[in-house]
Amino acid sequence: MDMLLEPVTLPPFPEGLRISLRQMHLLQAPMGGTLVTGGATFRVFAPHATAIYVSGPFNDWAQDASCRLAPIGNGHWAIFVPSLKDGDAYMYFVEGEGTSGYKRDPHARLLTVDPPFPQSHAVLRNPQAFPWHDIDFTPPPYNELVIYQLHVGTFDMKAGNPDGCFFDVIERVPHLARLGINAIELLPVQEFPSMFSMGYNGTDLFSPETDYGEAEEAHLAAYVARTNEILTAAGAAPYAGVETLRHCDDQLRALIDVCHVHGIAVLFDVVYNHAGGGFDENSIWFFDRQSYGDPNRSLYFTDQGRAGGQVFAYWNADVRQYLVDNAIMFYREYHADGLRFDEVSVMDHFGGWATCQQLTEALRAEKPDAIQIAEYWPVNPWVVKDIAIGGAGFDATWSDALRLAVRGAIASAAGGAGAVVPMQPIAAAIADLSLDKRWRAVNSIENHDIVYAGREPRIPRLADPLDSRCWYARSRSRVATSLLLTAPGIPMLFMGQELFEDRPWSDTPNPDTTIHWALLDGEDKITADATRFTRELIAIRRTHPALTAEGCAIVHVHDGNRVLAFHRWDGQGDDVVVIVSLSETPWHDYAIGFPAVGTWHEVFNSDVYDNWVNPGVVGNNGAVTAGGPALHGQPCSADVTIPANGVLVFARG
Repeated sequence: MDMLLEPVTLPPFPEGLRISLRQMHLLQAPMGGTLVTGGATFRVFAPHATAIYVSGPFNDWAQDASCRLAPIGNGHWAIFVPSLKDGDAYMYFVEGEGTSGYKRDPHARLLTVDPPFPQSHAVLRNPQAFPWHDIDFTPPPYNELVIYQLHVGTFDMKAGNPDGCFFDVIERVPHLARLGINAIELLPVQEFPSMFSMGYNGTDLFSPETDYGEAEEAHLAAYVARTNEILTAAGAAPYAGVETLRHCDDQLRALIDVCHVHGIAVLFDVVYNHAGGGFDENSIWFFDRQSYGDPNRSLYFTDQGRAGGQVFAYWNADVRQYLVDNAIMFYREYHADGLRFDEVSVMDHFGGWATCQQLTEALRAEKPDAIQIAEYWPVNPWVVKDIAIGGAGFDATWSDALRLAVRGAIASAAGGAGAVVPMQPIAAAIADLSLDKRWRAVNSIENHDIVYAGREPRIPRLADPLDSRCWYARSRSRVATSLLLTAPGIPMLFMGQELFEDRPWSDTPNPDTTIHWALLDGEDKITADATRFTRELIAIRRTHPALTAEGCAIVHVHDGNRVLAFHRWDGQGDDVVVIVSLSETPWHDYAIGFPAVGTWHEVFNSDVYDNWVNPGVVGNNGAVTAGGPALHGQPCSADVTIPANGVLVFARG
């Protein structure tokens, strides 16, 4: 099936440019290699090139007049090549003022695995040919999102594979759906120079990481069969066969498709503050072949470094459009439901605020219901303000206030019964109003940066450094996750957190830093209890609108007692009171203020999940009656039994 060009408005004809009538249609060609009726168009930005050819097996890698791109103005070059088809490989041969040689298409939708990266070639693809099942999928409202952050390469791996692939994630989608996750956030999946990486050093932003694809025939057939089993079990039609999922880009589409079939939105992590490090000779670096030396002549970049790579040249309109085109590609060609923008603070520091505005404005026009999440340190409320008043226009932003407070309290509690445990910072983070909407804060207590090997421990290890599977570790881990899922904001779990994974993670797979799925698959009791706890708490969040609404007030906080209570409400009759204790012993008849007289049902008790169903559970027999005197600024009160290292959620009956 050919992909026809969409009608577009022609740009102004470049003054003084001599171009034939046969070439005029190239003025509306999209960037990169694009399949059209009868062949393919190619368009690149290379203002300092002296000649550009498109070559491949289709012309025996020739560089002659038949494959020479025509200059069409403003530094752009283009050509139509007949008879090309989906799957054809190609490269640009660029002659410049300093050097000459092959370059991969910066807009290439796929790279070959033979030859492998970085010698790989670009591949023509028809992204419209994929057989999607998701026509009826609608992502959840922003405030109802429960995000699960994962790294494809280390999420799950089959024996004998050096790292994980998109199919391995597909196999765990039913687990995520049962858990109640309604959005996953993939760490960057664009092509990067090494086999193992977090993904923040991408060089070919339009191409998926080839190491995340499966190319071996025997493995591919088994993976496709398993994917079809998962689709069929969910009531969806299977894919036609192996050829449907032959290529890496379609394997990524299948992951998104399967997620959508299971009611899970997919967010991509994109990196527009830099690219690289580690540029090879055929990469985007010095694309138009100016003389090496000054990075400011590299076309897409400046001389400013970031994380081993180079900062984009935000002052250049074509570079800005390159980033916009890349972001839009995820919506049009991969059906993405949102993007998380890495280190927007770095973009701002290097003059990229207007680029952020251009990105958010274009993306909102493209897909208004897709969420745009910024990472900006320290948190800057202006990133989520409207462009019209000078804001960057993002919908939400990562926040560290709750994470710092919760991790601080958990670490202090690990000091024993005599330690001072600061509950006030948790209360302050929960009550924070620095953003105009509470849901705009994306909260986590574990993420890829924090629990990377050699940095900070995962919650069970933080909760008890000596024994991460003991009661102290388990109960404090339940407190930490409960605070994340009941506090205002969008909660984000890191892969394995639902299992109380205690091992750090690394982008380089090894037995000491990968998720211990065998404990879940083998029905390990502690792991099963942790998973049930997380699943049922997410269900409580989703069934009580108060927990995703704006209403929130601190009722009581006491550092000495290690107790915190807060009220959540939606203004339409749903009210919950959350009570948290990091005391090592239970509290009996603890007076807590309640916002209304009457029966309050204990809809959640974290103590139930220790050796589920905990035969010695400490609680309130299902309910308390609020009829006592006014207390803690509330009109009435109730005497509550609070389990040690426990969390209670009460809903008005």
